[in-house]
Amino acid sequence: MKKLGIIGGTSWNSTRLYYDHINTLVARRMGGLHSARLVLESLDLAPYAALQMKGKTDEAEKLIVAAGLSLLSAGAEAILIASNTTNRYGPAVARATGLPLLPIADPTIAALKKAGHRRIALLGTRYTMIEDFGRTPYEDAGLDVVPIAPDWIATVDRIIFDELAKGVVRRDSQRAFKTLFTELDRAKVDAVVLGCTELVLAVDPRANVLPVFDTTELHARSAVDWMLSDEEGAKQAA
Repeated sequence: MKKLGIIGGTSWNSTRLYYDHINTLVARRMGGLHSARLVLESLDLAPYAALQMKGKTDEAEKLIVAAGLSLLSAGAEAILIASNTTNRYGPAVARATGLPLLPIADPTIAALKKAGHRRIALLGTRYTMIEDFGRTPYEDAGLDVVPIAPDWIATVDRIIFDELAKGVVRRDSQRAFKTLFTELDRAKVDAVVLGCTELVLAVDPRANVLPVFDTTELHARSAVDWMLSDEEGAKQAA
């Protein structure tokens, strides 16, 4: 099994979802006492988030690159960044480490296309919803990313940073998402992408008026595909 390095802690609440998803899938696919070979570099979110909020992206990038180099030193064979927003620094991490980066958007794009969806809403931090790094992978893949209204951008961003990143799930916030999904349905959106790894804490992908695609779960599944590719390929060859 290949050894995966994870840059996490942004936030730790979504990072634990990755750990659970990846180990559950490895155990299911390999059986017995098998578990995932992982090395984790978990960041302190507060100073990193402060740099982001102040627009100091160069300094934030240095923190993420340093985390990637730490994983390289620990024997990681590829790197996963457990955050949609932080994946903006993925190319810099790949250049600095020379390791493959497992991108976060690609598995969701593949799932959307397989399901036949074309007109999507991308929810996440305000950075992901507004800046090019969040929208471009989907648009380059031929998907139509519907703009989110400014008041909803502010609401979703607030819920992420004030609640979900702290592990707080409030009933009124869950209701707010249902209202948003209803509005998106009226706007003829085909599907909603949970483009922040914490959003699944407040949104049930199975109980909404629109199909919901959780980047956290899909990213974790793609990571397990990569980790087990040699073992499963050897079994098929035999």
